[in-house]
Amino acid sequence: MAKTDGIQAEQLNSFMDRIERLEEEMANIRSDIREIYAEAKSVGYDPKIMRVVLRLKKLDEADRVELDELTETYRAALNV
Repeated sequence: MAKTDGIQAEQLNSFMDRIERLEEEMANIRSDIREIYAEAKSVGYDPKIMRVVLRLKKLDEADRVELDELTETYRAALNV
């Protein structure tokens, strides 16, 4: 394995190639997700609300309850 100033070029190149492949896969996945949101919108769903609900689904129950309580507290304080 060739070394340049302590860097193993083949190993570094392998890491870079793997990262580039994964970034390309992520871009493809993001594109697929955008298409799904567009499809959902075309049949009447609101993508913005879908994103909010997905974010809430990722929270555990305690965090979701805390978020709801804080949101209500802030809304009450701001008369919203």
